[in-house]
Order: sequence, then structure tokens, then C-alpha cells
Amino acid sequence: MTFNDKTVWIIGASSGIGKALSITMAKLQANVVLSSRNVEELEKVKNRCVHYTENCFLIPLDLEKNNDYSSNVKEVIQRYGSIDYLILNGGISQRSFAFETPLKIDRRIMEINYFGNIAITKAVLPYMMEQKSGHIVVVSSVVGKFGFPLRSTYSASKHALHGYYETLRAEQASNRIKVTIVIPGRVKTNISYNAILKDGSRHNQLDDGQAQGISAESCSKQIIKAIKKNKKEVFIGGKEIYLVWVRKFLPVLFYSFVNKIQPK
Repeated sequence: MTFNDKTVWIIGASSGIGKALSITMAKLQANVVLSSRNVEELEKVKNRCVHYTENCFLIPLDLEKNNDYSSNVKEVIQRYGSIDYLILNGGISQRSFAFETPLKIDRRIMEINYFGNIAITKAVLPYMMEQKSGHIVVVSSVVGKFGFPLRSTYSASKHALHGYYETLRAEQASNRIKVTIVIPGRVKTNISYNAILKDGSRHNQLDDGQAQGISAESCSKQIIKAIKKNKKEVFIGGKEIYLVWVRKFLPVLFYSFVNKIQPK
């Protein structure tokens, strides 16, 4: 399969994995639609993409303001006629203990990571159902498989995505709509810089684990490989990914390890 002339809409395209995916898709001659709330950074990504394709289009949007994305979807359809791939990469992380995190911060994380992503999906889905094809790619996290200190609501939001999109995959199989859930471990991006603290301010630090992660470019290549193979679920990262299997087959060892982690 190729992405040539296919319309790929990437949410969270302004940095990190989304940026790397955007540039790679442009190289593969896709019609690339770039979205995030950071218009300035989106423009920079577009400038990289147009070296490879003229078919690159910006639709700024904010996942936190998720009441109705129907007009955004119509823009894409009017321009390209279809939406073949919807890549949901937007989100925000967290660095605060569960007991000290105000409910308004929990709600904000869920609005962005869960409700924002499913709101776009609900707007796109009728078109994919009508065209009897489409592929939705959801970027989750390894903490969507287990909890981790200082990530309570971030982890919960990723768990929620798994439940929603696994259900959607089953419901839409007859319409030939595919769903791939991507589960990255440590990827060297700005996610820890932009993570929010208990007061809503930014963490503004590159965590040690993040600094040792794989590159966003390496991650994007593995995501594209998984899309081509129609993987239902794909784990991407380093040794931290093994924790998923340790939890499944050696739960006593897993919980002993997690309980000894020094939160930071």
C-alpha cells in the first residue's frame, strides 16, 4: 500500500511525533492536513512539508474546545474529497500526585486527551462510514496499560482511549474502518516540558526518562509501518515496554517495582 494521494489528517502536528509523522507523510506524497492549537509551530511544520508536496493544509484547532468540529471536517472534505487516515496524536501529560491535583485539572486533562479526540472522531466517522473505508490511528501511551506515579489522570485518559477505540473497531468492522492503537514508551519530545502541574502551570523540564527515549522520527517510522500492516495495537519504545509483559505474567514483581519508584 502507498499513501500517495491519500488524505491524512494529523491532530497534534506541531511538534514531536505529530511533526515527524507530518513530514514523513509529505515525503510519501499524501495530502497532509495539519492541526494543533499552536499556529506558529504548525506553519513551521508546513514549511518543511511543502519541500515534498504541495498538498499541505492547515486547520488550527484546540482539543480543549471540543464542542463541534463539523466545520473543520467539512473543510477537509471540500478540499480533498475524503479523509482516509485520521491520526489522533494531540494531548497533554501531567506531573502531580493524585491527592493534590484539583478536580479542575483532572477535568482539563480528560477534556483534551479523551473528549477532544473522540469529538473529532465523531465528526469524521460519518464520512468514513459513507465511503466504507478509513483508518483511525490513536496515539496512546504505555501508561494506558498501567498506572504510574504523578500520571494519575493522564494514565486514566489513555486507559479511556483504549476502551473507546477498541469498541469502535468492533462496531465499524462491517464498514471497513480500521483502528490502530499506538502505545509509545519513552520518546524524546516536548511532552514533559508541556506537562501540567497541580496548579495548571507547565512542568518545563525534560525528564531523564524522556531524554533517553527514542527519537520522534524513529517512532513515526514504526507507526507508519504498523498502519501499513493494519496492526490493531503496536508497542513502540525501549526496555520500558517490557513492563507491560512483566505486569501481565509476573504481577508480584511488577507491583514491587512500581511501589519503589521515586516520583519525579
